[in-house]
Amino acid sequence: MQRRWRIIPHDAGRVERLTRDSSLPPVVAQLLVSRGVYEAEEAARFLDTKLIGLRDPKLLPGVTEATGILVEAIDNKTPIVIYGDYDCDGMTGTAILVNGLRLLGADVSYHVPNRLQDGYGLNEQAIRKLAERGKKIIVSVDCGIGSVAHAELCKELGMRLIITDHHTIGDQLPDAAAIVHPRLPGSAYPFGELCGAGVAFKLAWALCQEICGGTKVSEPLRRYLMQSLSLAAIGTVADVVPLLDENRILVEHGIRMLRGEPPPGLVELMKVTNLDQSARIEAESISFVLGPRLNAAGRLGQAQLGVELLTISAGERAQQLAAYIDQLNATRDSLQRSVYLAANKQVKGEFNPEEDPALVLAGVGWHQGVIGVVAGRLADKYAKPVIVISLDATGRGEAVGSGRVGGTSINLYDALNECEERLIRFGGHAAAAGITIDERELDAFRGDFCEAVARQWDEKEVIPEIRIDAEATFGQLSLDVLKQVEMLAPFGAGNPRPVLYCGGVELVEPARRMGSGERHLSVRLRQGSKVIRGVAFGAGEWCDELNAVEGPIEIAYRPVINEFRGFRKVEIQLVDWRPASSLAVV
Repeated sequence: MQRRWRIIPHDAGRVERLTRDSSLPPVVAQLLVSRGVYEAEEAARFLDTKLIGLRDPKLLPGVTEATGILVEAIDNKTPIVIYGDYDCDGMTGTAILVNGLRLLGADVSYHVPNRLQDGYGLNEQAIRKLAERGKKIIVSVDCGIGSVAHAELCKELGMRLIITDHHTIGDQLPDAAAIVHPRLPGSAYPFGELCGAGVAFKLAWALCQEICGGTKVSEPLRRYLMQSLSLAAIGTVADVVPLLDENRILVEHGIRMLRGEPPPGLVELMKVTNLDQSARIEAESISFVLGPRLNAAGRLGQAQLGVELLTISAGERAQQLAAYIDQLNATRDSLQRSVYLAANKQVKGEFNPEEDPALVLAGVGWHQGVIGVVAGRLADKYAKPVIVISLDATGRGEAVGSGRVGGTSINLYDALNECEERLIRFGGHAAAAGITIDERELDAFRGDFCEAVARQWDEKEVIPEIRIDAEATFGQLSLDVLKQVEMLAPFGAGNPRPVLYCGGVELVEPARRMGSGERHLSVRLRQGSKVIRGVAFGAGEWCDELNAVEGPIEIAYRPVINEFRGFRKVEIQLVDWRPASSLAVV
């Protein structure tokens, strides 16, 4: 199913009024209007990323109860364990709480399950071992909201469970000592899109205030909270939650801390990746550099090392961990390429990617740690939900799968909920989810899932599309204009970097593949008299088709500023292209 290109209509009157009332540059006003921001006050709220815009942490549902338990535990030296998820969000959130509780003098340790052995969320065996080791309080991070049975187990073992989470809430809440969640039933917190690390940061902030007896905290705690912003930013960007409201503030100031004073482990990771030499550290730096490396540790069953890196003091161990995690990412990349090629071959050989409402792919030996990333790439490629399942080699066991929805508005969680009887368990949210399934149910599940997704296509009249903010020629792309566009940063989910449309474009020279595995595409394009360089990440397969086109093309693209050795120039990221004669734009 190919994407439709949709150019947001240009409302000259609204753009003019917003420009006048807000004193914003016309380019920025137009981009805001295209995103549904029409009034000066709305624009100010959207663009304002001052720390004062973060809501009082005590307003977050469950924070007061959790803070009370933790303050008492600190005073009494009660053993606390932070139980985090194994992804980047979970690791950063775990590190935030561990670092803070250590600073406050708590008896605190951490546990992160092995993705490959333990699976997602709280684990009965792990809880029992923690109880045997004398732990009295478990604080979950980025997991636990569906752990009804595990909450009961904690009570049986004489342990108090504090759940901090942001995932979809089921029909029954766990009977925990406290639940910190932005969408807790019966509450009215105005922003429900915090990630796990964002929730952990709010709890840590409230705890510091409680210890200090007011909103103003001591200098060591202030410094700790500011450094924690860099961790919260990484978790927020990596978990692909909307970069709106409080998330924009967390990411903006977290990036500033990455540029200035990140935690020691991040200092070393930035050195290993040469990010410390970069003239521009932005949300994309997290998306493409830091986040994947931390996630690689979790995907390959070594999330504990990721947390250790984020909680360690400066020294040789920090350097070693950073280097090792960077190597893990290279291994992850190789595994990911292998699974992607196999899964994509299965799509083309066994299914109809144009007509099928969704794709459910499965293979023996597909590494569980990379199937989520592969599902995401295929969902983006085919513009439909994709679930990738790693089969047990014996063919008789439980299989683990991961799903993504790509650029569609399909609600993955709802579709899986309709297939609940086919699954051992599932969890996640609208855009991403994980499943465990008996392999004997695979064919039946594939049918039920595709039917559930098809109903959403029909009910919502969903047409996958590329949303284009405006039409802009190459001649309009100046450094000054792009500096104005950057006022909308940080860019990410919910606030994507603007996509523009341009027609009458020609290749100056043949497109060429580049990068590891020739996965990316490099082009030099001309419109009129202006030539501009562009890249298309993950689109190396376009190369032959693009070079075969006779005549001009029309493109959807993102303008960016490339800075190298102090020299700045405008380049583009190619989002999509079509021969001029076949273009359908609405």
